[in-house]
Amino acid sequence: MSEYNLEQSHGMHVVHDGPREAPPLLLIHGSGFSGASWSPVVPALAGRHHVIRVDLPGCGQSPPALSYDVPVQAGRVAAVLDDLGLRRVTTVGHSSGGYIATALAEQRPDLVRSLALISTGPSPDALLPQPLLLRVLLAPPLGPLLWSRRSDAMIRRGISTTCARPVDIPDDLVADVRGTTYRTFRTVLRRNTAYIAQRSVSERLVTLEVPMLVIFGTADRRWEPSSAHRYDAVPNARVELLPGVGHIPMFEAPEMTGELLLGFTATAADSPPAIPET
Repeated sequence: MSEYNLEQSHGMHVVHDGPREAPPLLLIHGSGFSGASWSPVVPALAGRHHVIRVDLPGCGQSPPALSYDVPVQAGRVAAVLDDLGLRRVTTVGHSSGGYIATALAEQRPDLVRSLALISTGPSPDALLPQPLLLRVLLAPPLGPLLWSRRSDAMIRRGISTTCARPVDIPDDLVADVRGTTYRTFRTVLRRNTAYIAQRSVSERLVTLEVPMLVIFGTADRRWEPSSAHRYDAVPNARVELLPGVGHIPMFEAPEMTGELLLGFTATAADSPPAIPET
């Protein structure tokens, strides 16, 4: 597996794994995370794909941005793919990264060959009551003070509260999460909510003629697991439920998640491309 970096592209840190000539696979992380959140599944994926991981603005090694609106972020991702000369990319989003992936497919159907969403809540009413630790960290006036003093152990505990199984959280992800500011994280959450409140993800996807895979843990602690079935109404969508898995399948069930993604990319490659309406 080869790896090479583009330090910054359109305000985003980009990491490449696997051979450049292989079919492209784009991985988009969730709120406050970074491309490091995909580390457990990258080795398997890079054996068959040119894997592109981005750190969204204000996360990981990417600098903050003026706007965190979902369509704006999708536009930045599109610009990165344009610079790389890539088309018909299999696009995978985890959690709110699925909103960026969906907006990318809405804006630029020429760039998205197929779409996979992992633990992506479809609408605000599917959000579960959040863990006490996260509520304390986000609520003023204590939130900003505590956020700046988070220890590595606190960050690991915060991530683990969304998981239903014991997980090993990589040091580089902990460091990346530490770098996300309180203001950025709060703003990202608000803009994500605005995107799905305006129109649910499943409603948006009904109009997109692309092969789709939806992966959801039956023990997701951030989104109501049964909300995964709202994607059943989306044409060309396959919903896979992972028993006993929480919000981060890449950590909790990396082998199963990798196998599902590889099986999906192989199947989607045989599907004819969607022809955008003119």
